[in-house]
Formats: sequence, structure tokens, C-alpha cells
Amino acid sequence: MGRLSEKWRSRGAGAERGDQGPARTARSLPVWPWPALLTLLVTGAGLDSAQLWRDELATWSAATRSVGDLVRLTGTIDAATGPYYLLMHGWVTVFGDSVTALRLPAVLAMAAAAGLVALLGQRLGDARAGLLGGLLFAVLPGTSRYGQEARPYALATFLAVLATLLLVEALRRPGWARWAGYAAAVAALGLTHLIALTLLAAHAVVVLAARRTPEGAGLPAAAATAEPVGGGGSWRRPLCWLLALVPAALLVTPLVLAAARQRSRQLDWVDAARPEDLPALAGGVAQSGVVGGLLVGLAALGAARLGRRALLPGCAVLLPVLLVFAAGLAVPLWVPRYLVFVVPFAGLLAGAALAGVRLPAGLAVVALAGLLGLPDQAALRRTHEWPRSAPVDYRGAAGVVAAHQRPGDAVVYSPRESWLFLDLGLAYHLGDRRPDDVLVTRDQADRGDLWAAECDRPARCLAGAERVWLVVAGRRADPVAAVPGAKGAALRDGFTVERVWPRPGLTVALLTR
Repeated sequence: MGRLSEKWRSRGAGAERGDQGPARTARSLPVWPWPALLTLLVTGAGLDSAQLWRDELATWSAATRSVGDLVRLTGTIDAATGPYYLLMHGWVTVFGDSVTALRLPAVLAMAAAAGLVALLGQRLGDARAGLLGGLLFAVLPGTSRYGQEARPYALATFLAVLATLLLVEALRRPGWARWAGYAAAVAALGLTHLIALTLLAAHAVVVLAARRTPEGAGLPAAAATAEPVGGGGSWRRPLCWLLALVPAALLVTPLVLAAARQRSRQLDWVDAARPEDLPALAGGVAQSGVVGGLLVGLAALGAARLGRRALLPGCAVLLPVLLVFAAGLAVPLWVPRYLVFVVPFAGLLAGAALAGVRLPAGLAVVALAGLLGLPDQAALRRTHEWPRSAPVDYRGAAGVVAAHQRPGDAVVYSPRESWLFLDLGLAYHLGDRRPDDVLVTRDQADRGDLWAAECDRPARCLAGAERVWLVVAGRRADPVAAVPGAKGAALRDGFTVERVWPRPGLTVALLTR
């Protein structure tokens, strides 16, 4: 009788806790698939609507070169992006270089990042905080913007969250396998995006705070049954953390040195940071001022709700921003998109704030953020240029040339050494059908550069051409007058303008001798 009554009391206690039936099943469901799936749906929508913009054309140019030419390029410019270009070289070899193919790795990386945000939020808070934080991250316009770009920012975002999640696990249950996983993630993060290594400042704070126990850093304790392999004295965790950074230091140091030598060319378009840049950062990385403001407000509320558990995500947002801003005051380095990798941690804090209300109310706020961001979602699918009102229509220019060109036509670009990459834009859309680039003496691959070299006597190089396509930056009523130097003189002296086609961001003209 005593055993029977004890059995019924146990059942009753379980029922009071709600640990049976559908409630228990709902709580056991994983939280990560829903943000990942939503990110795939939102970011994948209209993936090829906006044409490749200038930075993506640089990716295409690099990724479609041979490995030897790619190594030569990184020795001249863009060394910091070299590992990403090598990755994209392998991807393009298998999947091709269509707009969708070039952007698909970023879509997958952002979806994975959203899933990891949910997992990390579940570790630091609860399942509801992780779910809502991941869903909010999924609907941000910035997630779609950088998830639809053939550049390394989405991959760096994924690796930043992955490394942080692996750090939490290594601090909770120390072991060589977990520290090795963390070391690999940090090394990959540095190879993908050097500036993202500022995240290590946040990791250092958390590691020092967790010297004795994970709870000291606001991290959840390991399960009671977990074997504390590698645990021990108060400095065991910091020492393991430092050792885990050694592979990253060995791999990244050559990139840092090469990038430092190339800074004058690579970042000559960047201005020094200004105090007003800080408050504008949220709108920049979220790609929407109103959604960025909502994200910051929710993140602040979430930090207050989490208390000590906000140490890791709070530092992961603030310390990289402050470090890059401080460096940007001294050297031209402040570019908002370089800090996209901190957005998931702001989303995690925001998810903690939303977890304080009922789930339907939290989902309603996520839906509101999605609605507020709809105008920006639509705009970024028209063009990736900034401002959105200044697109560059490479595809339209290529269409004009393709529709009217004849065998033997030549093409001239002005300016040549420009970040607009006029020649790469037409080369991407026209392929082998583009007119002869008669002024080129050494192409980009041969120079190991992003720009081709032109002959120093344009009139002589143009001597055999009867028709010349001129592509100039900006809207020009008289495009030939916009070409400076000897190249402009050769065109004015030898040719007349037959027809002009203005296109957004550039002008195409047909010149005849």
C-alpha cells in the first residue's frame, strides 16, 4: 500500500509541474529550426532581384581566377579577404557564378547564424528567449541585406555566434575537444573577417569572470552528471582559452601584416570616425533606422532582465563597437557593415526582453519589427548600393551594348581605376560577347589586381577601331567631355558621338570615327 500511494504522489507531482503529455513535448522541441527556416525564407526571397553591386563584382572577379592568380591578387590588394575568395573559388567551380549561386553561401550562413542565436539564447536565458531572439534576427532588413551579398559578412556573423556558443560550452564543461572546437571557430572567424576578432575582447571578459565557476560570468552551470574534464584551479579556464587562440594567431598574423601594408589602397575611400557615427550604427547594421532603434531599445530591456547573464551578449555588442570606433578615430576603419557580426548578440538581448511577456505578445513584437522593415526589405531587393537612390545599372548598360554592337567594336571605360568597377560590371553581364577592350595592356589577373592597366598612348591603341563604346560613371549629357587626359583627347579628336544611352549611375555612348 505504501509503495502504491508513493507512486500516485509521484504522478500527482509530475502533473502539477506539467511534465506530461503535450506540454512536455512542446518544451522538448528544439528552438533552432524555426529561426533558421524563417531566415531561409525571408533572405532567400528575391535573392537575385538586385544585381551584383561593386563589392560583389570584386568577389566574382577574384573567385573566377585560378588559384595562382588569386594568390597574386592577395599579395597586391585585399589580402584580408583572400581566404574568403579562395572559398568562393571552390564554390563557383562547383555551382557556377550566377547571382543566386554567388549569394547562396551568405543565405545559408545567415540561416545557420539565426539557429545558433536561438541555441545561445536558450543557454543564457531560456527557450523562449532563444526562439524570439532568433526570430527577431531573421526579420531584420540587415539580415537579408548581408545574407544576400556575395561578401564575407554573413559567414563572419555565423562564425562569431558559433565561436561564442562553443566558448559557453567549453566554460561550462571544460574538455580538450570543446576547446579545440572553439579554437577552430576562432581561427575561421579571423580568416573570414579580421575586424570580427574584436569579439575576443568580450570573450576575454567572460573567461576572466568565469575563472572559478561558470556562474561567476553569468553562465549556466554544467549538468551535475557532466564529467569536469580539464576543470580545476581558478586559472585553468583562462589558460585553456589562451592556448585555444594560438592557432588563430598563427594563421591570422600574416594576413594582418599584409592587410596593414595594403591599407592605403584598400581603405582609401573610408573617412575617419566621427562622434555622430556611433548613434547611426544601429540603423546602419539593421539597414533601417526605425528597426535599428527598436532593436536597441529591446536589447537594453533584455540586458536589464538578464542581469549578470547579460555579461556575454552585452560585451559582445559593446566592446567590438567601441574598439573599432576608437581605432577609426586614428585610422580610416569605421564602416558600419564591418560590425554586422554584433547584431545577433543584440538580437539575443532583445529576445530576453520579449521572453518576459507571453509568447503571443513576443511574436507580435517580432511581426511588428518585420512590418516596420518591409520598405527597407523591398528597397534592398532593388539595389545594394548606398544610398538606395543611387543605383548603378551595370545590367542595363550591358543590355544596350549587346543589343547594338557589331563585330570589331571596341569599348573604353572612364574612370578605369575606380571602385565602381565599370569594366567588371560589363564583363559579368556580357561574358565573351563584350567588345574588345583595346586600351588594356595587362588585365586584372595578369597584374594581380582588381584593375587592368591601360596603354599610355590611347590614340595609337584606338587607331584600328571604327566604332567605340564609351562607358562613363554618372549621368552625362556629353560623356566624351567627362573623360580626362590623353584618353579623352584621343576620343574627342578621332570620334564623334552617334548616340547616348543614360542609365542609372552611368552613361553609355556609341562613338564612330
